[in-house]
Amino acid sequence: MMTLSQITPTLFLSGADAPLNAALMSQKGITLIVNATLSHACPAYPGVECVRVPVPDLPSARLGDHFDRVAERIHGNRGRGTLVHCAVGMSRSPALVMAYLMRYRAVTLRQAHRWVQDSRPFVRLNAGFWEQLLQYERRLYGKNTVRVAAVRETPTPPPAPRSVPPQQTNRLTLVHKSPLMIRASLMSPSQAMTPANKRRRGTKSSSIKV
Repeated sequence: MMTLSQITPTLFLSGADAPLNAALMSQKGITLIVNATLSHACPAYPGVECVRVPVPDLPSARLGDHFDRVAERIHGNRGRGTLVHCAVGMSRSPALVMAYLMRYRAVTLRQAHRWVQDSRPFVRLNAGFWEQLLQYERRLYGKNTVRVAAVRETPTPPPAPRSVPPQQTNRLTLVHKSPLMIRASLMSPSQAMTPANKRRRGTKSSSIKV
């Protein structure tokens, strides 16, 4: 199902389906499409420019190398419609839009995330893109308004003990109403690593603090 999210009166965010709708592109006055995918082709519309950002949705991908270039192109197209999209509009394209908002709308990373999430509640950036946005915010403002903390968690054990330990997974969650982003592997809340526990047990936790 096609979902086009409006970030500003002239800036839109979507997955790869929206730019294929010629009538929608015309209705929104789109003259610039930023395509942050590897495999989706840019549609050819008269008077519409396409900027390619060929980056995979992987934490190791260097999306941050494109932040300045894409932000400048979006800013240069102000007054006309711009669509930024990736495959589903959840990770790569929201990160690019957030970088633009920080650079040209003078907002912090925390404010940029809220801005985008208000228009597109299901955005989910991967951990690597969060790290690159934090670096970008430090470069622009000399500080960070959110911090990344490593927290270990495990699921509640099953009724019958098992000899094989549960699999560990990674996820990144933004804690609302708090400038804290937690990268967590699964664990029970009672075993969460508090600062005191970390000191007692010698566990290291990397964090970027405000």
